[in-house]
Amino acid sequence: MKIQRLYSYVRRAVDDFQMIADGDKIAVGMSGGKDSLTLLYALAGLRHFYPKKFDIMAVTVDLGFDEFHFEDIQMICEGLQVKSHIIKTRIGQIVFKERKEASPCAICAKMRKGALNDYVKNIGYNKVAYAHHMDDMIETMLLSLFYEGRFYSFAPVTKLDRTGLEIIRPLMYVPEADVKGFVNKYQLSVIDNPCPADSVTRRAYIKTLLQQINRENPGVKTRLFHAIAAGFVHPDAE
Repeated sequence: MKIQRLYSYVRRAVDDFQMIADGDKIAVGMSGGKDSLTLLYALAGLRHFYPKKFDIMAVTVDLGFDEFHFEDIQMICEGLQVKSHIIKTRIGQIVFKERKEASPCAICAKMRKGALNDYVKNIGYNKVAYAHHMDDMIETMLLSLFYEGRFYSFAPVTKLDRTGLEIIRPLMYVPEADVKGFVNKYQLSVIDNPCPADSVTRRAYIKTLLQQINRENPGVKTRLFHAIAAGFVHPDAE
């Protein structure tokens, strides 16, 4: 996927759900994985031509794993002329060694988001951009159906009452295949996830299952996304 196509996807999402307003200060949740890298490139480019002016900053939550190298993220941010910051935590130690969680993902995600949102609020930023793409939204819906018995997925924009922050998801229209294509085309250096639970989660199972279903029923992912999107409230309708 060429970067111009990425800009088109992201601008459509931003316009459809009024994700960005003049003067916004947006923290990009930056893990160094393919999704967050793609989001960073998209917003770093968009700020130069989008009619509403906004600032971005890459913020990384360090879970405390020795294998994580923040220097790689810093180099990428410097190349894009984006400020960056790392939040040092002991989340990995707490979840895996002290609490020894059998199902660590939920508590880890809650602690990670809490650390990120508190920092962003304290430095005066008003929005956080997450790199959830189209496949993430479909997988979240299937997870909710399979394990909770309800129809739920990420919203394009989420307002957090406790902090007053807004969460935005500018990659919502981007299929994961296009994210991979973008990273490969521009030979971006992806940082491996050092989490010991990576690839052994329910989400990993759902991802594999969805791929199989889509192979057997071409186009099913697009139809599932349309079913999810039908429930989104467009700002103009409020």
